[in-house]
Amino acid sequence: MGWQRYRQGLEVSNHRTIYINDHLKNNFCPNWIRTAKYSKWSFLPRYLYLQFSKAANAFFLFISILQQIPDVSPTGKYTTLLPLMIILTVSGIKEIIEDYKRHMADRLVNKKTVLALESGKCKVNALADEAFLIDDAFYLCPLLALPETAGVQTEKQLLSISGKIECEGPNCHFSCFTGTLYITDRSPVPIGPDQVLLRGTQLRNTQWIIGIVIYTGFETKFMQNAVKSPLKRPKVEKVTNVQIHALFLLLLVMSLVSFVGALFWRRAHSADMWYLKRREEKSHAFGFDILVFIILYHNLIPVSLLVTLEIVKFIQAQFINWDEDMHYKENGVYAVARTSNLNEELGQVKYLFSDKTGTLTCNRMTFKKCSIAGIPYSQSSSRELNDPTLLANIKNGHPTEEYIKEFFILLCVCNTVLPERDGNNIIYQASSPDEAALVKGAKNLGFVFTMRTPYTVTIQAMGEEYTFEILNILEFSSNRKRMSIIVRTPTGQLRLYCKGADTVIYERLSKDSLFMEETLTHLKLFATEGLRTLCVAYADLSEEQYQHWLMDYKSASIVLQNRIQRLEECYDTIEKTTHHMIYQNCQDLGNMLGKENDLALIIDGETLKYAMGIGIKTDFLNLALSCRAVLCCRLSPLQKAEIVDMVKKNVRAITLAIGDGANDVGMIQRAHVGVGISGNEGMQATNNSDYAIAQFSYLEKLLLVHGTWNYFRVTKCILYCFYKNVVLYIIGLWFTFVNGFSGQVLFDNWCISLYNVIFTSLPPFTLGIFEQCCSQKDLLKYPQLYTISQKGKTFNARVFWIECLNALAHSFILFWFPTKMLEHDMVLQHGFTTDYLFLGNFIYTYVVVTVCLKAGLETMFWTKFSHLAIWGSIIIWFVCFTIYSHFWPTIPIAPEMAGQARMILICPYFWLGFFVVPATCLIKDIVWKSIRNTQKGSLPLNSQQLESSKAKGFEFSSVFEKR
Repeated sequence: MGWQRYRQGLEVSNHRTIYINDHLKNNFCPNWIRTAKYSKWSFLPRYLYLQFSKAANAFFLFISILQQIPDVSPTGKYTTLLPLMIILTVSGIKEIIEDYKRHMADRLVNKKTVLALESGKCKVNALADEAFLIDDAFYLCPLLALPETAGVQTEKQLLSISGKIECEGPNCHFSCFTGTLYITDRSPVPIGPDQVLLRGTQLRNTQWIIGIVIYTGFETKFMQNAVKSPLKRPKVEKVTNVQIHALFLLLLVMSLVSFVGALFWRRAHSADMWYLKRREEKSHAFGFDILVFIILYHNLIPVSLLVTLEIVKFIQAQFINWDEDMHYKENGVYAVARTSNLNEELGQVKYLFSDKTGTLTCNRMTFKKCSIAGIPYSQSSSRELNDPTLLANIKNGHPTEEYIKEFFILLCVCNTVLPERDGNNIIYQASSPDEAALVKGAKNLGFVFTMRTPYTVTIQAMGEEYTFEILNILEFSSNRKRMSIIVRTPTGQLRLYCKGADTVIYERLSKDSLFMEETLTHLKLFATEGLRTLCVAYADLSEEQYQHWLMDYKSASIVLQNRIQRLEECYDTIEKTTHHMIYQNCQDLGNMLGKENDLALIIDGETLKYAMGIGIKTDFLNLALSCRAVLCCRLSPLQKAEIVDMVKKNVRAITLAIGDGANDVGMIQRAHVGVGISGNEGMQATNNSDYAIAQFSYLEKLLLVHGTWNYFRVTKCILYCFYKNVVLYIIGLWFTFVNGFSGQVLFDNWCISLYNVIFTSLPPFTLGIFEQCCSQKDLLKYPQLYTISQKGKTFNARVFWIECLNALAHSFILFWFPTKMLEHDMVLQHGFTTDYLFLGNFIYTYVVVTVCLKAGLETMFWTKFSHLAIWGSIIIWFVCFTIYSHFWPTIPIAPEMAGQARMILICPYFWLGFFVVPATCLIKDIVWKSIRNTQKGSLPLNSQQLESSKAKGFEFSSVFEKR
């Protein structure tokens, strides 16, 4: 892509200086991006390179080149080249359509305008250095929002600012930024990630801001992260590729056998067949003859398989996109298949990894229960906390009154929520639903967060207004699992408020802290009810203690190297009064390893560090796999990804990871299938996923219905494509036994070329697009049906070769029956006699009829398209055959086909064989299928019988195997 080429030629420094109001000193890359794969000049070479990097396409290109060598190809010069060109054209059109959408998306971004300050005047332009931004604007590049310059309101004031910003160079770390603002005659101001507005973010809660650009174009953090998604290849494709290689080896064996047969035949008949001798008394060259037979048999590998699967999967993806059952009508969001390559993987998932919080709760959180000073409070009839006892304890002077007030004041103050007034209502804009739920819950109980400025927080507590001075905010991070704020209370007291995960809060409590045991008991009780829990705590600070810490904080906040680490260490010193380690001996669980347990394993992030160690990792994996469910609490994003990667690499099963936040991206990318949820946590999860849905509940239909259907569709399509190719092209092997292993083909060259492209192209599409093993209703009602596709019993090496052997038997019947029928020759009307092409057209017609009827035999769900594909393909062949046999001499093509249709269609032997030969081929399949379904009915068949008969009282679960 364009950004990759740009980055290769760009020397990015690890340090950058930006001069304010001095444009000539600043050096920015062009503020445009390109995520499209191709340009109009690079499309052809890049597309051809990508296509011929696929082994199948490279093989057919090799065959096409061989066919151009004089006297080598028995099938003509263009019989492989023409289908290959058609396939590449169809695939190219698909690539152009998809890339055109990328170009349009890039153009939409690159054409956005903004009010920019240039040469002392404001102009509508692309983002330059300073820029005015209106409310709800999307940014094309990161800008700095600086509270120290909040007084700048006009162009004149803006032009009077002089100074510079020293910051880190372009990098891919979203959550990190290190810089320092130097304004003339002022002290240096540290700049962190809170002051950076990244490309793609949205401005809210203010009408406009003035910012300064630090990165543009491909140097923005968003584009620095725009790396190639990991290549994910479905399991079915891997199995198919192995069988293609096996077929190629079979092709070589067949060529070698035919070559040996040719040698023996020439030796046996050389005296009688003197007219076949070459002028030079030399035997054929080994390489020359082998090439002849390779070209003769090369169509064993279906040339149309790849493009057929691409089209089938593309349409399957559209079915997912159009599914109204997965349409979240509240915000108009549909499910999105961001890739179509993994459709069948959805039907084989065995291990599901899910983010717990936002994914399972839809990020809709309410404040339900709390424990204050050892007393639990809960909601009554409504969904939110409104315990009358709580309100009574505040009003009636209960001994815990001050604790209750301090608890709710902490919730109002210790957050990053922005209150926005809409008339008399207050709307809280929060970065996470947790903070919004806590602030709203406090508001319902009389503690209202009313206003925030850069340095103060104002609240109303039981009708009285209090203003807290914000001194420092100790940011939340996934590593810290907590946030803190240092404030000066209205009484002048320095106080630190902290909230976060119970594990990290308890580690930092002093030994004489109150209510620890009672609160921990209530926490466990809340957790068992499925509630998300956190702890809050506070500590009073002395001026001396705070000033000493502040010096360390200021020095850490202006360093450029490892600033985040230095700041977190500084935060920890003031948050932590005491610390105790948690020990967990994983060996205590050793007696459960390797056994099947109907249990759940619960482990936290701290313990997981030891469980993932080299010495115990295997035992931990065995234990986890022995449990019904594994619950991992308080994990970092890296730990989530490591868990998925461990199962993916050590267990032969398909994994799926689903999440809704940026911290889930790692596991979404590591899993075989990644699903992102469009929630309140941003779009990073969905942008890095393979499939995006709006609600967790939609995963049920995505897997049980679309996954199962797509697996059956894709595998049936693959098996059928191989079946119909083996049926036709193995006939070439049988024909060598009667033509002296000469390499002569039995069929017309163009009939060979158009077999996959036209005459039998429709049945694979109907099988791959419309086939259903069970109805949607049954798949959702009986989830056990999912095990059919999950275990992959309908597509593996054994099933593949059974299908190939069946095709081999069909080809044997299709060749030898008509051959024996015409063995003694016959005289037609007007004195015409039969030849090899007369027999070939007999057999070709029977092949088309047989493979089309075979598609009908494999079809479990008939639609009008199924009938159109099966009967329509047979009709298309007859129509094309009739027209084609009348081309010559009007059109100088295929003179040997002239009059063939007239001779064959009036021949009684042809019509006798038309009914007998296909029926003989398929009778075995019908009998076998009947016996199998009678003795051991398949789950899909039982489901269909149940649905069709509408039987009442039928115990459907009895047909399921014990899991």
